[in-house]
Amino acid sequence: MKISYYPGCTLKTKAKNLEDSALASLAALGIEVEELERWNCCGAVFSLADDDLIHQVAPVRDLIRARDAGADKLVTLCSQCYNVLARANKLMREEEEKRETINLFMDEEVDYHGEVQVVHFLDLLRETIGWDALREQVKVPLEGLKVAPFYGCTLLRPAEVAVGGGDRGAPHVLQDFLSALGATPVRFSAAEECCGAYEVLINPVEGMRRAGSVLAAAGESHADAIVLSCPLCEYNLGRKQGDIRAQVSGIPDIPVFYFTQLLAIALGLDASAGRFELNMASARKLLQDKKFVEAPATQV
Repeated sequence: MKISYYPGCTLKTKAKNLEDSALASLAALGIEVEELERWNCCGAVFSLADDDLIHQVAPVRDLIRARDAGADKLVTLCSQCYNVLARANKLMREEEEKRETINLFMDEEVDYHGEVQVVHFLDLLRETIGWDALREQVKVPLEGLKVAPFYGCTLLRPAEVAVGGGDRGAPHVLQDFLSALGATPVRFSAAEECCGAYEVLINPVEGMRRAGSVLAAAGESHADAIVLSCPLCEYNLGRKQGDIRAQVSGIPDIPVFYFTQLLAIALGLDASAGRFELNMASARKLLQDKKFVEAPATQV
């Protein structure tokens, strides 16, 4: 099986632990991916202004690249990239007047009409491999690891592009994924809340308050860790966690993982595939304490 793959900007810089663990896992599962040539930033955030059509040019150009490469399916990892690409694709499929205007903006491209399907990595696993088949390929079951699945904003909203089949009433794609790996998914009240998003930069007090409420809820659920798919969420809940604990009382030290990192470990890949040096320090220690990975060799 061969699929087209859109990485997005952050996976090539700050979130290599998301991309590297994902690509290594896909290879182990026998799925070959081909990165799009000449891909550009998706725009990061889908424009909510109805007449801001120029904002759609960036994601549509990526979709054109996939179509021109002969792909009928484009897979991505970052939940924000998925959200932007999927919503732009929906617009191009369903809104004729806007589609014509956007195609006019790109007069050097062959008109795009939504020929490519945008798929998140989780749905690729769910639809192409299946949870039962994935479970059979697990070599290191993550038994005894209690994980709080964090969906955040863009995996589930709007419902028309929601990962996991669009079941907004009771999302379970991350729970099903974790169960297939042998881990124990735990419910927590902030699973679908905002992590603070860009507020952490423009309004740090409010941003850290929001992120702190998510971390506190995960702690109250007695989870060992949080799992997610968004680099911005990982930044707010993981990399900024020390700063949050310094300012907000009652916040636990709780490791944060990308879902692909747990997948790589469960598939029996070397810990180096997870790039855990890019996570908070407690992340790898938790996996070592649970005997899922070995401690790094001590240099003499």
